Amino acid sequence: MKNATLCAVVMAVVLALPVAAKEAGGVQFPETLTVEGKELKLNGAGLRTKVVFKVYAAGLYLQNPTPSAQQAIESDQVKRVRMSMLRDLEKKTITEAIVDGFKKNAGDKLPALQQRLDTFTAAIPDLKKGDELVLTYVPGKGTTIESKAGQKISVEGKDFADALFAVWLGKSPVDGSLKDGMLGKE
Repeated sequence: MKNATLCAVVMAVVLALPVAAKEAGGVQFPETLTVEGKELKLNGAGLRTKVVFKVYAAGLYLQNPTPSAQQAIESDQVKRVRMSMLRDLEKKTITEAIVDGFKKNAGDKLPALQQRLDTFTAAIPDLKKGDELVLTYVPGKGTTIESKAGQKISVEGKDFADALFAVWLGKSPVDGSLKDGMLGKE
């Protein structure tokens, strides 16, 4: 009986620990990073594939890691998705995938988000293998998009951030395996 209790306690502690640094698709994701003075922890990382092609590796960073997609999306905390391209991608390909993810996950909220989505997608450049696209939400400030090849812009609204993070973590994610990886389930 003591062994079963000890085992349960050890498992609870292990599951509560943040994910250690992880590699996905040959890309290293550090265990922690600092954004706006807040320490973010790697929630998980995974690989976006399309047919048989590796498209990009992505890591999800949260102030308060969680295996719950709903909590990760809806929580009002600093959060970041870091995407590292594993192949060249044209702006059109990236923006079509994000817009499609918005449509599938935002539902009837899409009309209220459309103008901000257009502003956001206009800032996405063509990306080359090895380039990164970094999407960061900061409560009260909005969501920024950064890449070395493009401009840095910010889009206001938590509703926008929720819809954006749902592209990867929502009920209809761009890639189910990637969603599991970002939630630390793989």
